[in-house]
Amino acid sequence: MDLGLEGKVALVTGGSEGIGKATAALLAREGAHVAICARRPDVLAAAADDIRASARGEVLAIPADVTVPGDLERFVGEAATRWGRIDILVNNAGTAAAAPFEAVGDDAWQADLDLKLFAAIRASRLAVPHMRRAGGGRIVNITHVGGKTPGPASLPSSVSRAAGIALTKAMSKDLAADNILVNTVCVGIIESAQIARAARQRFPDLTLEEAFARMGAAVPLGRIGKAEEVAAVILMLVSNAGSYVTGAAINVDGGMGAAW
Repeated sequence: MDLGLEGKVALVTGGSEGIGKATAALLAREGAHVAICARRPDVLAAAADDIRASARGEVLAIPADVTVPGDLERFVGEAATRWGRIDILVNNAGTAAAAPFEAVGDDAWQADLDLKLFAAIRASRLAVPHMRRAGGGRIVNITHVGGKTPGPASLPSSVSRAAGIALTKAMSKDLAADNILVNTVCVGIIESAQIARAARQRFPDLTLEEAFARMGAAVPLGRIGKAEEVAAVILMLVSNAGSYVTGAAINVDGGMGAAW
């Protein structure tokens, strides 16, 4: 099946590791030109080299902090200048932050909202005019199943992710007339450097493989997910295969979410 990604231009935030890197690699393998950003230049450059090894499209690595509006403007602007268009935006940057309500202060709330909500708002606002000129586009916001059904001690992330899900639905309505499709992928526990650090903290006496197995025991499918499994769903949404999907919040969580 022709996914229609040859020559498309895709932007992926948080593209140096995990879901972002896996998504960028799949897009580049399908012939899309891909720009990735992250805060650590060395890790970002190494990721770009890895992606180029199997890419048919070009790969551009731009160090940027998505919580800094000027960095986002530079990221989007450099990609648009290089390739003359923007077709796809994957708002992936984010970290886990989970604590009880009374333990979360104003600074933590603001930092989480800046990273997970306002970065997606600003990046989308910058990308949409380019997509409109190209005749359409795709935006995928990466959120979490906890945004649908927050649990105890899940703040501020569950609120930021709930806002991201609502943002997705509202954007899908406003941008449909421009053929800009907007969806969110709500992830569960997915293998990443971040999850690996959490696993080592929770289970210091176990190997990483054993810790992952312990974390996956509570998932209906019996394991935690892989970044490539999330990337495959994102690829569908931004390709010809997802041409009639917009405003959807798709769980990629092994069945752990309490809501569909």
